[in-house]
Amino acid sequence: MAAKLRKGDKVVVLAGKDKGKEGTVTSIDPKAGKAVVEGVNIAIRATRQSQTSQGGRLPKAMPIQLSNLALLDANGKPTRVGFRMEGDKKVRFAKTTGDVIDA
Repeated sequence: MAAKLRKGDKVVVLAGKDKGKEGTVTSIDPKAGKAVVEGVNIAIRATRQSQTSQGGRLPKAMPIQLSNLALLDANGKPTRVGFRMEGDKKVRFAKTTGDVIDA
């Protein structure tokens, strides 16, 4: 199945402790159906000190389920993503406005 969300997309969280927060997708794991979003689902991870980095309690963005994310359209509203053919190319479009996403 084609990816409805991709790295670099602006998304909003629909459910969970971070509901309503917005961020940019930094990575996606399609097999697990999860994505890491900048500034969302932050957990504190304790790391040991090394020669290159200071140790301590560091915040880290954890993966969030794709079903709990929605793409933001040009108006800044959450939208679902559809696919259509334009010429010989398959493109993503926002269901709310019908605009093509990153043509």
